[in-house]
Amino acid sequence: MLLRRALWQRGYRYRKNYKKLPGTPDIVLTKYRVAIFCDSEFFHGYNWDYKKQHIETNKSYWIKKIERNINRDKKVNQELQDKGWRVIRFWGKEITKDVNECVETIEDIIDQIKLLHIVEKYEKSKKAK
Repeated sequence: MLLRRALWQRGYRYRKNYKKLPGTPDIVLTKYRVAIFCDSEFFHGYNWDYKKQHIETNKSYWIKKIERNINRDKKVNQELQDKGWRVIRFWGKEITKDVNECVETIEDIIDQIKLLHIVEKYEKSKKAK
């Protein structure tokens, strides 16, 4: 909610829980082809090598589950990139700690995309001459 609200306040319009893309990204900026995931630390394996050693209950279940999630996240990232999307993943604590920094990261990527489009248009017009 924090990240969505901050994006909306800065004028970015988005889709949430976008089912038309692999992995159902939490936030999608369709205009820029940016897919954003807001991942919880536990279920998506933040600091996993350390944390998996400290799971106390139902250890085998959680290790299998979280490692499947980590692998699925990698696969989804690759599928989206192959389709021409930029993928951004934030940990939940990154968002709560400094939502403005997260928005700035998104804006930096949008600026890169805009610049790339300008360069592509310039090169096309140069070739047409």
